[in-house]
Amino acid sequence: MADTAWSTGELEQIASRDELDVAPRRSDGTLTKPRIVWMVRVGGDVYVRSVQGTDGAWYRTTRGSGEGHVSTATVDKDVAFLDVEDSGGDSGGLQDRIDAAYRAKYSRYPGPVASITAAKARATTMRLVPR
Repeated sequence: MADTAWSTGELEQIASRDELDVAPRRSDGTLTKPRIVWMVRVGGDVYVRSVQGTDGAWYRTTRGSGEGHVSTATVDKDVAFLDVEDSGGDSGGLQDRIDAAYRAKYSRYPGPVASITAAKARATTMRLVPR
């Protein structure tokens, strides 16, 4: 699968929304029931995390096919879920930039932001790549 890019319009629409519906593809090819997740844009990429860490059902399903579908009011795309390695806390690393994006976008929810930027959730960071 070749990586493709989000269009500028798609990135703007995704960034302007608080929630994204994520439906991972099961091993039999069917999609799960969509789950609402928070997402952030960092540069030209979109990232999601499981606030439940590796215990999150939707996250566990992504481990199988690595594929699924995402949607907002105006964006409707098949995607690949690509794991993002933790930079080990290096200042300025990608994970730190993703944390900063979550803090900026969802600052009005300090408790949930603390959860989505905690090590448990950070370990499940995935980049969404349009297919």
